[in-house]
Amino acid sequence: MIRGTLRAAGLAAAASLLLSAANAETVRFWYHFDNPDNPMTELIETFEAANPGITIEAENVPWNSYYDNLYTAIVGGNAPDAAMVKLFAQPRLMEMGALEPLDDRIAAWPGKDDLLDNILAINAGSDGKQYYLPVQYVVLYLYYRADMFAELGLTPPTTCEEFREAAIALTRDTDSDGQTDVYGFGFRGGKGGHDHWLTMALPKIEGGLDGGSLTGDEAIAANQWVIDLFQNDKVFPPSAPNDGFQEIIAGFKQGRTAMTIHHIGSSAGMVEALGDKVSAAPVPQCGDGAWTAYGDESLAVFSSSENKDAAWKWISFLATGENNVLFNKATGQLTVTKSGSENWTLHESRFVDATVASLPFAGVLPSSPATSDFVNVVWPTAMQRALTGEADAKTMMEEIQELYAN
Repeated sequence: MIRGTLRAAGLAAAASLLLSAANAETVRFWYHFDNPDNPMTELIETFEAANPGITIEAENVPWNSYYDNLYTAIVGGNAPDAAMVKLFAQPRLMEMGALEPLDDRIAAWPGKDDLLDNILAINAGSDGKQYYLPVQYVVLYLYYRADMFAELGLTPPTTCEEFREAAIALTRDTDSDGQTDVYGFGFRGGKGGHDHWLTMALPKIEGGLDGGSLTGDEAIAANQWVIDLFQNDKVFPPSAPNDGFQEIIAGFKQGRTAMTIHHIGSSAGMVEALGDKVSAAPVPQCGDGAWTAYGDESLAVFSSSENKDAAWKWISFLATGENNVLFNKATGQLTVTKSGSENWTLHESRFVDATVASLPFAGVLPSSPATSDFVNVVWPTAMQRALTGEADAKTMMEEIQELYAN
């Protein structure tokens, strides 16, 4: 009798395991982390322990090919269930019908009240719906070599005219070998460098990228001003037309450039390399105003997913309290939660202060399907050609205007 009872219990347990396996859900998740200190394994283990019916398959996709791979996967019917996404990609993803609306899920989510004020509104779609759940944010500012500025009696530039003067003064042959070894500014001419260009040019373009006259005299002159910094003033390194994130950060850390533009995510590495020799300030005002990029990263569930509820559980887990703090320890960006912000110790105050001081004039790119092509294809190609003299300032602006006009 006992043996029969044990056998029945064993069969019941086996049946339960089979049922659990049959009901198990796998969430394919794409993300991009440059930092080798990746907490994703720890986050997955914690999540799966609390949600035994869900398995997370996370893939760290290289940034340089991230959106090319994502768009291809969506078109090919092989999209992940959820992924990290940026605002510039939202219009195209909406146009593709790739995003699952999250309004009802967010409204019922206990973590909603812990999100920073207005951060959901910033990330809303053009139709007013919520497709993105914020997971981190930054604002771009000016990094500068405080020691070099002190040596030359300079102060952080507050206008583009002061910026140019400082960049010229900082471009030097410091070892008297007849070759420039320090350049005033590390310009990102490759993919992702549109934020550098926009900081200098956009305030002078009336109406902006998608509503202004990019081929008017003032807009062309603003673009020519940036090009002249490279071609005539020679304050950018010769490699600038092709430089990406790794190059501008390495150049600054190694003392080959005296200024560059990035966000607080780079501050820990800057301090490790330079200590108190590095500081930060808001980007200079160009023309009648200033503009800098609000750097976003959010999470989305894709409409093609067969496991939408499980995918939502996973992304909302990443945006909650201490999980979000741990996530941002790897990215080096700022938590989107109020609770995590209260005791934030990951960045030194001068970099936090520069971020906060830049918020009043921080903005995002136009909510247009054209923006994705602007970021990934049109701007980097046109900028490289303009810097190297293969195209002039007017041609570059005509290409951008044609993109947004169509």
